[in-house]
Amino acid sequence: MHIDLKNNPLKGIIPPMATMLKDDSELDHQSASRLIAHLLKGGVHGLFILGTTGECTNIPYHLRKELIQLTCREVNGRVPVLVGVTDTSLSESLVLGQAAADAGADAVVAAPPYYFGLGENELIAYFTRLADALPLPLYLYNMPSHTKTMLSQKAVVELSEHPNILGLKDSSGNAVYFNAMLYAFKDRPDFTLLVGPEEMMASTVLMGGHGGVSGGANLFPGLYVDLYAAAERGDLKEVARLQQMVMEISSSIYALGSYGSSFLKGLKAAMAVLGIGNGYLSSPLTSFGEAQLKQVEKNLKGLEAYRAYA
Repeated sequence: MHIDLKNNPLKGIIPPMATMLKDDSELDHQSASRLIAHLLKGGVHGLFILGTTGECTNIPYHLRKELIQLTCREVNGRVPVLVGVTDTSLSESLVLGQAAADAGADAVVAAPPYYFGLGENELIAYFTRLADALPLPLYLYNMPSHTKTMLSQKAVVELSEHPNILGLKDSSGNAVYFNAMLYAFKDRPDFTLLVGPEEMMASTVLMGGHGGVSGGANLFPGLYVDLYAAAERGDLKEVARLQQMVMEISSSIYALGSYGSSFLKGLKAAMAVLGIGNGYLSSPLTSFGEAQLKQVEKNLKGLEAYRAYA
């Protein structure tokens, strides 16, 4: 039984769930179950698997399908499950979309195909074909730093008219772009606008956004749920207090090292300190070494969020 996101638009904190791995060829089922329970206990409003934080492009297809089944089984309809189906091949995205539908997921999420840059008309045509053929509703995913393609406002507005496209997750980090989207959809409360960078989540909700796909919720889901709630009710004093915790996480956990994957390395290392997983990253990424892991542990345990939410 799928959750009806067309008539009950998605909003709140929908964490991009980290993928728990034993190694490149095996999921860590026990840690994945522990993480799902941790997120649900924290009050999140949905789960997004196989996104950037889930290392989507590095996970073998058989493990992606296994993770979809495990997540849907564990969640068991308590919150919506969204599945990333981003691929360079339309047919592979559709195969994953069907696997998600068969497992009981509620929607899928897709960024533009990467490698070749696509023109605006090509993007619109691609997402239209995808939405036409998918068995589940689709959320657009704007991730220009990784796909090298920006979803323009014109493209999103045109695609929003498709009955199977329900919203946008924007991870551009461009506040002007997101505010333009909020203005463009001011009369469309049915079209969900979510922001990726957690440092921006509260400010976008205060401006009318619908929530965030906040990676730090893998660590402290209650913090991001509380921050979202404070922003939604317009409690600026509480927003300021909780925002400080979010910024502290960003500077202390995500910024270690000079890797393109520093965010993921820090996040998974911190999760391991909290007893969730072993910190393993899918190849070709590598986990932090012992010295960096000890630094993450020291930084994590010094956080105000750790004292308040761990």
